Amino acid sequence: MPSNEAGAGHPASAGESHTEGEEHEPRVPQENGTGAPDLARSALVRPPASAPAPAPVTLRSDLRASAFDGSAALAVTAVVFAVLYARIEAKTSSTVTVMPFMADTGAFWMYFLSQAFGWSALLWAWGTVVLGLLLSGPRPARLPLSGPRLERLHRTTSLNTIALIFAHALLFAAELIHHSKDSWLGALGTTFVEVFVPGGYDSGTGRIAIPVGQAALYLALPLGLLFYVRHRIGPRTWRAMHRFVLVVYVLSVWHTLLYGTNVWYDGWFRTTVWLLQLPIAALFLMRLLRPARRSQRLRGLGEHPGSPAGWSLRLVGRVAAVGIMVVLLAVIITGRDGGRVEPPPDTTSTHNHD
Repeated sequence: MPSNEAGAGHPASAGESHTEGEEHEPRVPQENGTGAPDLARSALVRPPASAPAPAPVTLRSDLRASAFDGSAALAVTAVVFAVLYARIEAKTSSTVTVMPFMADTGAFWMYFLSQAFGWSALLWAWGTVVLGLLLSGPRPARLPLSGPRLERLHRTTSLNTIALIFAHALLFAAELIHHSKDSWLGALGTTFVEVFVPGGYDSGTGRIAIPVGQAALYLALPLGLLFYVRHRIGPRTWRAMHRFVLVVYVLSVWHTLLYGTNVWYDGWFRTTVWLLQLPIAALFLMRLLRPARRSQRLRGLGEHPGSPAGWSLRLVGRVAAVGIMVVLLAVIITGRDGGRVEPPPDTTSTHNHD
C-alpha cells in the first residue's frame, strides 16, 4: 500500500525525466584566436558527469527488498504465537472464556497461529499507514532513514502486510478443515465459502466480523499492487484510489476488535489496541492541517481556488479528525469503548470441535 501523494522523493520519480539512450554531446574546446584550443576556458564550461539514473522500482525489486522486513514479521509472529499459547495454557486469555474447548492447545494450535499472523498483519498495516502519512504530510526534521529508504520500507511493509493477511486467512481455513466432520473435499468447499466468500460464514459474531476482514483483504490486494502500474492508470487516478488504504486499515482494526477473542472484553489488551491508533490519528490530523499539496490547504473561503463544496469537505475532514482524537483519548483514559464487559450468555459455536 505504498503512498507518495506529493510525488516527491520517490526513486522512480527522480528518474522519470530520463530517456533511455539519451547522451550528452561532448563540448569541443574553442579556439583562443591563435588557432589553438582554449583548454582553460573549455575546462570551465565542461558539464559535470551526469549521475546514473536510479534503477526503476518494480514489483520484483521490491519483493527482493522485502526479505529482511518479511523475516522480521515472521519473528514477531513467532513471539506473538508464544505469548498467545502461554496465555491459553495459563487460562488467562479471554479466548478460553469465550470458547472453553480452546484450552486444548495441542488440538487448536493452528487457530492460535492464525491469530498470531492476524496480530502481526495488523501491526505491519499500522507501520505501513504511519510511513505513508509521514511521506505524504509534514515529517519530523530528523528521521533515521532518508526519503527514498523510507519509501522503500513503506512499499515492503505493504507487501508483507498482504502476505500476513493471507497467511492469517489460510491458517483459519486450515483450522476449520482440520476439525470438520465432512469429507476432505466437502470440508474444502465449505471452508472456502466460509473464509473467502462474503456472507458465507453464519456463526455468531463471525457473521459481521468475517465479511469485514474479507473486505480488508480484497481491498488491500489491488490497492497495494496498483502502485506498480500507476504510470498506466495515471498518477491522479492512483492517488485518488490510494486514499482508500486508510479504509483498509480501519476495517482491519474493526475486524480485530469484533473477532479477536483475546480482546473481546474491556481491559488493558483492548485499550492497547486503541492506544496504537493515537499516533495515526495525530499524523492524519497533521496531514490535513499541513498537506504537502498546496491545492489541499484550507484557506479562507474567498481565497480558496476550488469550489465551496471542496472547501467545506476539507473543513469537515479536519473537524472529524479532531473529533477522532478526542474519542481516542476518552477511550484510552477510561478503558471503555462500548464493547463487551462480561461474557455473552451463549459462547457456543455452530462448528464441530471434537
